[in-house]
Amino acid sequence: MGSIPFPSTPWIETPLIESSALSKAAGCRIFLKLENLQPSGSFKSRGIGALLLHSIINHCDPDVVHFYCSSGGNAGLACVTAARTLNRPATVVVPLTTKPFMIAKLKDAGAYDVIQVGENWKEADTYLRDTLLKNNEGGVYVPPFDHPEVWEGHSTLVPEIARQLRDQGEVGADAVICSVGGGGLLCGVLLGLERQYRDWNRDCKVLALETAGADCLNKSLQQGQVVTLPSITSIATSLGATRIAQKAFDLAQEHGIKSVVLSDAEAAMGCWRFADDERILVEPACGVNVAVCYDGRLKKLLPELTPESKVIIVVCGGSNITLETLMAYRKDYGWIEKSMTKDTEVPSTLSAPNGALHDD
Repeated sequence: MGSIPFPSTPWIETPLIESSALSKAAGCRIFLKLENLQPSGSFKSRGIGALLLHSIINHCDPDVVHFYCSSGGNAGLACVTAARTLNRPATVVVPLTTKPFMIAKLKDAGAYDVIQVGENWKEADTYLRDTLLKNNEGGVYVPPFDHPEVWEGHSTLVPEIARQLRDQGEVGADAVICSVGGGGLLCGVLLGLERQYRDWNRDCKVLALETAGADCLNKSLQQGQVVTLPSITSIATSLGATRIAQKAFDLAQEHGIKSVVLSDAEAAMGCWRFADDERILVEPACGVNVAVCYDGRLKKLLPELTPESKVIIVVCGGSNITLETLMAYRKDYGWIEKSMTKDTEVPSTLSAPNGALHDD
């Protein structure tokens, strides 16, 4: 792989754009932070990339570093993509249940090896720790979300957004919306906001979105302690952590974030509506963020918002989506549109399963 005098940053600055369609749908100004454009296709390039960069810089012999990750999803892709940028190898261990589509994406991203072992993530992770890492002195374990360097990487979102708003003649925001799986992104957003309060709105609300069946944060907040879900039953598999990181739980309580749980149908609706309104393809773990903009959901959650209020949606991205999957979602969950208000100023209202373009 060769020597590295000083590694590159394995993430990029992503655009912040104001969405006309989503603003009309939500009744306030919606800004999209397009983390789907990161090298790995998701926000995880920041956190995982920061962890890898820190590991190389602080290792006594960077040339022997070999990264190991047990995520066959977005964290695994971020690990492989960042490792390639940093000129180091990355091996991903995934359970036997991992879809061939994701195996192919990991290999295409440049994985040194993709090993399938075990019936679930825990068995794959145990094999990685007890077998592969045990025999590799340069091996570095890469956790998907629960690590301070990961949180620091994600926190770079906030000052970047603040500067981009200033460049557009705006100051601060009234709310930030992000989805929550294990809590790495939420930690980064809240830590970033703590440091940004001097020139941002101290009353900036944070909405933490989950889907029913992958709602470990919401369940934990309800019970006042971190709890473990018995299983993940949501289609939003990228939110599929059965247990929220303790740091995310503590920060959520400290900041009084608003925990919101939507159904799989609503998350799927967010995916096809977003594709029609912004020509962007995202998986349900991201679609759940967009879904709150439609049919008055956001105004019900934050009634104090005005037409001039600024709301940032972290378009977290994700690679577990195809056109075929999106069309299947429309077929399986299209019924949700029947009860939604038709707003002809919003393009996706017309193209929705019950929209004017489908009327007889």
